[in-house]
Amino acid sequence: MVLLSYLVVVAHPDDEVLGAGATILKLSQAGYEVNVCILSGEVEVRNNRPTIELLNQDINQAINILGVNKVIKGSFPNIAFNTVKHLELVKFIEKAIIETGAEVVFTHHPADLNNDHYHTSIACQAAIRLFQRRPDVKPIRELLFMEVPSATEWALNTSTRQFIPNVFIEVGEERIDKKIEALSAYRGVMRDYPHPRSNESLKGLAAYRGSQAGVRYAEAFESVFRRINTNI
Repeated sequence: MVLLSYLVVVAHPDDEVLGAGATILKLSQAGYEVNVCILSGEVEVRNNRPTIELLNQDINQAINILGVNKVIKGSFPNIAFNTVKHLELVKFIEKAIIETGAEVVFTHHPADLNNDHYHTSIACQAAIRLFQRRPDVKPIRELLFMEVPSATEWALNTSTRQFIPNVFIEVGEERIDKKIEALSAYRGVMRDYPHPRSNESLKGLAAYRGSQAGVRYAEAFESVFRRINTNI
């Protein structure tokens, strides 16, 4: 059996853990290849950001905890994706899709409060259409939006449709603990309760999402594109 290749496309280091950390771990433990594409790999204006050398150590430690195969880092300006040509973001993501052979892609919800998340999402939506223009590129089977605590729940603009989960992946308490461990690898990211990036909030959200689907701890996603092979 050929296993699918997964790609998680995010704006900043730590978004991959916040949005899909436990799912990444579950997939990697099952033998699937999971790669991460971080568009702003240096997050140069992040408050209390360590040196770039220490940040790279943090990234490597976090993805190793989750079993990520490879991380692809861009150098797009932090909190300034709106100043970047849309096509540049799209082409970078397309290159990551080709390099990893991705068939399932996770990315931000376009209603997230963080503007970089929005631009990542719309660029990703364009990039996954690459297989329709390039017959040599493996088709994308599914695109899913993630919820990123401290951004997705702050989608206050009611003129845009907010995150509505329709996919719940059971991950169990142990993988949520690993998710928290991976997030803690990023210096200065975790906060005290009741902040969304606290141990209690992250575990509570997973318990709530699990209860919605009748499972023990889950991460929730919104599937927005799914392509089924008609030969199945």
